[in-house]
Amino acid sequence: MQRSFILWAGVFGALGVLCGAFGAHALRSRISPEALGWFETGTRYHLIHALALFGTGLAAGHVDEHARRVAGACFAGGIVLFAGSLYAMALGGPRLLGAITPLGGAAWIAGWIAISAGSVRRHDDQGRGAA
Repeated sequence: MQRSFILWAGVFGALGVLCGAFGAHALRSRISPEALGWFETGTRYHLIHALALFGTGLAAGHVDEHARRVAGACFAGGIVLFAGSLYAMALGGPRLLGAITPLGGAAWIAGWIAISAGSVRRHDDQGRGAA
């Protein structure tokens, strides 16, 4: 699982940089300032959560395994839902896609909560002598 999260973090990170460059260079003069703002917001949170996924991969031994799996899935799913919906809207997709964006944000919140809870559980387990 650790390698998988790190692998996906690299893929999502590279895609985030590509999206950022695409938005800055190819879209700036082609879409409205509002749509460009959506694209830039998607890129910013996309990259932040690619790093969060990377950290989740590195957290083995510090965070309960089940919590890491939940967090990793939430971070990856959030990138697809949140950033993906904003990218699609910015590129001309229906504004109805904006209803999906908060689901991605909720997934990220759940991921951060899972990491926190998993850290506490792991610490508690170690305090009781569990491995």
